Amino acid sequence: MPPPLTISNRAAAMKPSASIAAKKIVADLQAAGQKIVDLTIGEPDIATPSHIIAGALKAMRAGDTHYTASGGQPALRRAIAETIKREKGLDCSSDNVVVGSGAKQLIFEAFAATLNPGDEVVIPAPYWVSYPDIATLHGGSPVIVTCGQDVGFKLTPLKLEAAITPRTRWLVLNSPNNPTGAVYSRAELNDLAEVLRRHPHVWVMTDEIYEYLCYDGARAPSLVEVAPFLFDRALMINGTSKAYAMTGWRIGYATGPKALIDVIIKMIGQSTTCASSVGQAAALVALIGDQSCVGDAAEMYRARRDHMLKILSEAPGLALNSPSGAFYLYVDVSALLGRTSPAGKLIETDLDFSLYLLEEAKVAVLDGGAYGLSPYLRVSFAASPEAVEAGSRSIVEACRALVGQASASGGMHA
Repeated sequence: MPPPLTISNRAAAMKPSASIAAKKIVADLQAAGQKIVDLTIGEPDIATPSHIIAGALKAMRAGDTHYTASGGQPALRRAIAETIKREKGLDCSSDNVVVGSGAKQLIFEAFAATLNPGDEVVIPAPYWVSYPDIATLHGGSPVIVTCGQDVGFKLTPLKLEAAITPRTRWLVLNSPNNPTGAVYSRAELNDLAEVLRRHPHVWVMTDEIYEYLCYDGARAPSLVEVAPFLFDRALMINGTSKAYAMTGWRIGYATGPKALIDVIIKMIGQSTTCASSVGQAAALVALIGDQSCVGDAAEMYRARRDHMLKILSEAPGLALNSPSGAFYLYVDVSALLGRTSPAGKLIETDLDFSLYLLEEAKVAVLDGGAYGLSPYLRVSFAASPEAVEAGSRSIVEACRALVGQASASGGMHA
């Protein structure tokens, strides 16, 4: 009989990704024959643009199917640096760029490279589900700063100042934000930068993966372009997944000071060796080729956002916010808690509400608890137009059923 497997304390304490877990639940239900409208998805439902695929095919046929340098293909690193210089006005070279197997790997490697036990990572909530767990896995202590609807789901200078201690190692700032779609203005970023100016020991990780999916301009401004003095203690995370519909190609990139980039490259050399050569070839075409696909995608998501908001506005009990970026609604469901479903189940939390939608309406969404702020639901409009339409209408009917059930039973439970 084999000896028992010993799991490290860090791995045992780490929670599975809520979004990945939700995707598996939906897939299992669909495989069992249930028709589920999936509004959990955090990726474009459209295909990678044809000119990008053509570029990848050309590279493969030319034999570009081998290992690359651990930091990425030189041509791709140059293209990324040139994009940063052109768009953000920052003094950036290839030495300031590393390419990884998705943005998530680069966040993982950056925390692995810099965190020691007890180092604090300031994370505004709502947050992308993996930030706290990746920090914890590498010995860091997440410091969660609640940024509610009253402040537009954005970190304020006062909240940032209060969160910083001598042990603070990183601030993580995600704009446009997943799950809320909140986008920081240049003025708001400048105010945060002034706080950081007073605390030179704090580094900044800016997650800009939804940069071009912005509905109030061509792209969302970056903290580092607003405050270039932060470049020497910042890591800008980005990639091709969202704007170019390239999630499966697994290409992310990070820009920062050479000393940190070199350590991340060393760590990639000991883990994945390098990102996919074919994915990198495709990413190069994406960055230097026709950019009309990016604007077209943003306009498509804007139309889906508006359509979903219009339908969900008919739902009793939901409080809606129009996101300025990304492709999610973060819906306040507090007015519907305390009610009993037609099946007799008490809806006490946003997780209960998400399970009610899955079981009764056959619509999959994610609860706000996974993102650090309840009671909300994250509802994706990156799904197909048919899924957006059908899922939204099913949510409306499910809300009406809850309200009707409460009326029939004499009101909400205490």
